[in-house]
Amino acid sequence: MLDKPNLELWPIGNCQVSALVDTEGAFAWGCVPRVDGDPVFCTLLNGARRDEGVWRFEIEGQVSATQHYRRNTPILVTRLEAEDGSALEIHDFCPRFERSGRMYRPVAFIRIVRPVAGTPRLRMVLAPMKDYGGARAENTSGTNHIRYLVEPQALRLSTDAPVGYVLENRTFRLEHDLHFFLGPDEPFVGNLRAEVRQMEALTERYWTHWTRGLHIPLEWQNEVIRCAIALKLCQHEETGAIVAALTTSVPEAPHSERNWDYRYCWIRDSYYTVQALNRLGALDVLEKYLTYLRNIIDSAKGGRIQPLYSVMGQSELDEGHETALAGYRGMGPVRRGNAAFMQIQHDCYGQIVLPTVQGFFDRRLLRMADERDFESLEQVGEMAWAMHDQPDAGLWEFRTRQEVHTYSAVMCWAACDRLANVADRLGRGDRCEVWHQRADAIRAKIESEAWVENGELGGHYGASFESDYLDASLLQMVELRFLSPDNERFLSTFAAVERELRRGDHMLRYAAEDDFGAPETAFNVCTFWLIEALHLVGRDSEARVLFETMLSHTTRSGLLSEDLDYETGELWGNFPQTYSLVGVINCAGLLSKPWSEVR
Repeated sequence: MLDKPNLELWPIGNCQVSALVDTEGAFAWGCVPRVDGDPVFCTLLNGARRDEGVWRFEIEGQVSATQHYRRNTPILVTRLEAEDGSALEIHDFCPRFERSGRMYRPVAFIRIVRPVAGTPRLRMVLAPMKDYGGARAENTSGTNHIRYLVEPQALRLSTDAPVGYVLENRTFRLEHDLHFFLGPDEPFVGNLRAEVRQMEALTERYWTHWTRGLHIPLEWQNEVIRCAIALKLCQHEETGAIVAALTTSVPEAPHSERNWDYRYCWIRDSYYTVQALNRLGALDVLEKYLTYLRNIIDSAKGGRIQPLYSVMGQSELDEGHETALAGYRGMGPVRRGNAAFMQIQHDCYGQIVLPTVQGFFDRRLLRMADERDFESLEQVGEMAWAMHDQPDAGLWEFRTRQEVHTYSAVMCWAACDRLANVADRLGRGDRCEVWHQRADAIRAKIESEAWVENGELGGHYGASFESDYLDASLLQMVELRFLSPDNERFLSTFAAVERELRRGDHMLRYAAEDDFGAPETAFNVCTFWLIEALHLVGRDSEARVLFETMLSHTTRSGLLSEDLDYETGELWGNFPQTYSLVGVINCAGLLSKPWSEVR
């Protein structure tokens, strides 16, 4: 059993529910009926209560545990070995495949336990919680099932294992495969063994075929595929929303209280996610997300967009503390909800427009955007134009101060610039001219208000119009096409950012104190932005070394959290973090050798 929680976690899921499996094969985190629901599995955050909120298999006399994903899938295999040489395997997945003309992705977790050597003796602990760790779920049982009374819907474990042994956590001899289907509270139809095995085969087939359609780089293929699968698992397919991470309240640094609930759809994070997956050709994620965005735009009053919404599009995400959970390694608070929904963040207008624009140009899409979509999108553009020089909380979501942040202004510029492109595509010359003029006006404002002269050092763009401090988002000015890589102002800004924010092989998002003091950890996506910038200015060999260094910090599952202690290398922050996975995909694409080298 693990001495203390860590982020060596293996996600499984089906775009409806997900679970994080620890290195011993235990479910350490998992919410129902969706990612922002009640964590029925919560040992990641419940302190010393290791037998509550867990689903764990134990082999008597265990001496080792090893894990791997089946190739190109999120189907996890955990092998437990005992001192007498006996061994078993646990195969974990959430079913996902086409059936009856639709995608079958139930609120369900499947575990198959197989003896693979000797005569292993098995003990199972299944103790789902309710009310955010407040109480164990009551249960009732039948001949081949156990019902767990959680809200808003009960769960039923259907199994061919001895139910009495399961209920009493007794150790018994494992002589043949056992099958466990934890899903909706309804009778399991059909032969459990046959149905579960068919689900396993169909789920594997789905994921291998989905992966087969990705346009991956020549180098770092395994890393890119693993990150792409994890990003897809972060999409709530019912609505198309993409969450920032699967967890809440893993602190950005020890005892920092920078503990946030990331199980919501940030417009900013989702923009970067669909951008990265689109580069790999995963149009299904983009299409579903565009549907989500259209609903957000329709419900926006006067074109005003919040920074984040629930996966169902809910706008009210009141933030509170869940006191029954002690927090990651006892470092509370555990937050539910996120007060950032009330913040003003003007960059979100660009992040609505940029992915939506593809719908007007990409003929592969099942539903291309039309004139009506352009009219709706112009409302968002009007807000970008109105707010480009107004104070906001910025992309780092400062809670106690507002400034005119340069990144937000550049994103507003990008919104107007891309709307001009769409207007031209639709033959709307009048609107094209309007949006071009607005983009030019915003550009002029940024050039005059954000630039900071710095004597012999050559000057740089500031993180905001009101101050001269730096942040890593300034490196995105090339990605957004505001500047070219050889632009003198970009080169001078890059030099300043690297000088002030780089810590060895890693990058801070900013060094100035914020609402919680000075940042203590590197922000992983910023390190990837550094790698991209190094490539853009021709420092490819250095970029490759830093990229390999970042990959060395990934978990055994091949993933990253939000933050990293740049002195110890330990991962911190919510997991898996979409920003960080996007960084892996983008940098691999930039730095890889071309496929032509193997032809």
